Amino acid sequence: MQISIPKRFYLVLGMFSLTLLLYIDRVCISAAKGPISEALNLTDKQFGWIMSVFTLGYALFQTPSGMWADKYGPRKVLTAIVFIWSVFTTLTGTAFSFIYLIIVRFLFGAGEAGAFPSLSKAVFRWYPVKERGIVTGVNFSGSRLGAAFALPLVAIMITSLGWRVSFYMLGIVGILWGIFWYLWFRNDPTEKSGISPKELNYILKNRQQNNNPGNATFAFRDLARSKNMWLVMIQYFSSNFIFFFCLSWMFPYLEKTYGLTMVKAGLYGSIPLICGACGNWASGLLVDFIYRKGKLKASRYLPAIIGFSLVVFGLLSIVHAQNIQTAIIFLSIAIFGADMTLSPSWSFCIDIGKNNAGVVSGTMNMAGNLGSFITVLAFPYLYSWTGSNTAFFYIAATFGIVAIIAWLLMKPEKGL
Repeated sequence: MQISIPKRFYLVLGMFSLTLLLYIDRVCISAAKGPISEALNLTDKQFGWIMSVFTLGYALFQTPSGMWADKYGPRKVLTAIVFIWSVFTTLTGTAFSFIYLIIVRFLFGAGEAGAFPSLSKAVFRWYPVKERGIVTGVNFSGSRLGAAFALPLVAIMITSLGWRVSFYMLGIVGILWGIFWYLWFRNDPTEKSGISPKELNYILKNRQQNNNPGNATFAFRDLARSKNMWLVMIQYFSSNFIFFFCLSWMFPYLEKTYGLTMVKAGLYGSIPLICGACGNWASGLLVDFIYRKGKLKASRYLPAIIGFSLVVFGLLSIVHAQNIQTAIIFLSIAIFGADMTLSPSWSFCIDIGKNNAGVVSGTMNMAGNLGSFITVLAFPYLYSWTGSNTAFFYIAATFGIVAIIAWLLMKPEKGL
């Protein structure tokens, strides 16, 4: 008897591989800080600007790229996005000055901006509502595993091949993925050849129904007037402020604070990111489990509040860590918690955005990456002003408390 694997299972593997690659390309700049700074004679503050300008470009293009995904579909938009960011990954390897690297990393961030909003649109079209939590969790776990994989891998690549060749190789891999996506994916399951009538009927019957087809009635005032939109932006700002430390300063922080080699810092730094992937899986399963009980609101806010509570505990505890092992334990708790908030956040955006899921999730992600932008600058500047990293962790914990309050006020059953 031949077993037919549903096409949407292949799709989630494709989206997982995309987020894996996306974060390998994104985090490798952190692992390459030492040799790039030495080659270009950069200070820590200058390198902070290089990492933060990526998040600024990424944030500013979230809403426009979400609109493009809604209008043109994730097939074309994601293909273009992957090609653009792969080109700028390659160009990072050609860097010869601080200004050049600032420009390349800004455009790299702008190019990456539409990835997750496009995936939200694909999830809206391809998956039943009751599968939304775990699919979103799997997607984001790829980003965490990609970052975890990148830290030791890129450290080894740089040691063996040099940082320039490492960026060239990663750019080529991205271009190959973009070709695969365009050839295989279709914007709607009704357009996909080879999908079984049984699976197609199951998807169409159980996916979220669009009561407002088309995008003609959408206006930016709908976002600006929505209390839900502002609250989801506030909590996602907090989540990214906390998490982006792992993608930017965690590697050099561990390396310097605990006197580690580049490879050891990469190995230790991968542990919180792996825990983040586990947080995504746990939260995705919990979101879907509670939803199946008929409790839409609880399926969103409960996993998120648990996650932010773990964040606050982990960050307040890390300031008392006396060794690398203790620091990694508390940092892992905080990142596990931060990543528990992702599945409910993106599911919430699809809930309230429906056919405009791309632009709604993109706007939320814009706010989140403004948090990332501030994080990358706050860490070195706070250390410069206070002589300690403690202030940064206390501020991040405060944002976690603000996010809990925001979730208590959010209403997934109410659209824009």
